Amino acid sequence: MLELQGVHKHFGGLHAVNDVSFRVLPGTIKAIIGPNGAGKTTLFNLIAGVLAPTSGAITFKGSEIQGLKPHRIAALGMSRTFQNVKLFHGMSALENVMVGRHIRSRAGFLAGMCNLPWTWTEERSIRHRAMQLMEELDIAAYAGVEATSLAFGQQRAVEMARALAAEPDLLLLDEPAAGLNIYETAEIARLISRIRDKGITVLLVEHDMSLVMDISDEIIVLSFGEKIAEDRPEAIQRHPEVIKIYLGGEEEVDARAGGGTQPC
Repeated sequence: MLELQGVHKHFGGLHAVNDVSFRVLPGTIKAIIGPNGAGKTTLFNLIAGVLAPTSGAITFKGSEIQGLKPHRIAALGMSRTFQNVKLFHGMSALENVMVGRHIRSRAGFLAGMCNLPWTWTEERSIRHRAMQLMEELDIAAYAGVEATSLAFGQQRAVEMARALAAEPDLLLLDEPAAGLNIYETAEIARLISRIRDKGITVLLVEHDMSLVMDISDEIIVLSFGEKIAEDRPEAIQRHPEVIKIYLGGEEEVDARAGGGTQPC
């Protein structure tokens, strides 16, 4: 579904992403983890077309996409959500979801401006599909409510419904559990698993390790822009470099276990 080969992104002397390569297989959930500043969101922006790589190749469904604009990549079958929820103010939850569907519509600007009869049929179809998605995500009751007035967890679900409205083959989720409580996080985990079960491939960046370990088929670990590990969740939990990054090294791990003195 997705392949990165030797991808670099430099901002002056800063190597935000340094020689990263990996594959995402169809129908799987792959997670990207790492400490703050590891390059996770930069990597997402490279894949989605927000940034162009300094070097390297990004292949989506067999075609290289590095350098393409985000809307071109979206039209190929890739959707994303954002770390900070981005909904349209002054629009209902339903209207926000409908926006995601318009990338699959045939009516252009002139047809809509002229209010041609066949555009009405297409608009009804878009509205119907948007409502179906909201029902699947259990947020249909909020269809007429202004999206930005909803609770944060509900806003997350609206954003996810909008991404799904574009009928993606690959869904990029940037910290979907950020700002959610334990119950909302559990619901998001169930939702992501249901999306995968529908045949949609998922690539996510997430800090909540319990969510990542529960739903991921494979995990990539980044540190200072470099990939240091890639494996199944149970292997990542035992990986010495991952333990060092998250727990501070063998000496500190021993100290926390009561087996030594924490280093200065």
